[in-house]
Amino acid sequence: MCERVYDSEIKAGYRILADRLWPRGVKKTDLQYDVWFKDITPTPEIRKEFGHKEENFDIFKVRYLNELNTNPKSGEFIQLVSDKLKKENVILLYAAKDTVYNHAVILKEWLEEKLNGK
Repeated sequence: MCERVYDSEIKAGYRILADRLWPRGVKKTDLQYDVWFKDITPTPEIRKEFGHKEENFDIFKVRYLNELNTNPKSGEFIQLVSDKLKKENVILLYAAKDTVYNHAVILKEWLEEKLNGK
């Protein structure tokens, strides 16, 4: 499940902040999260190329999936999520305004495929 950090009520569960940068305007003491996993987020290069523009999303998705599949931290991330899902829901927190065209949506789909053995 994905949730914006700016939503007034984030659902209960294990909350993973899945952004490389800290969300603007949010105090670290105000955000309820369990872990900040920066290493699984898109690199600054592809994030800047994407520019949060819908027309750039398809190529961004290809590039980000490639990064995820070659990231040495991916196995650790998948294991963390797998372990936590045995006990509770896992929520991927992100700061992007667009709830459809953002990296957290891609990360969630990728995770579901990995966890379901596809």
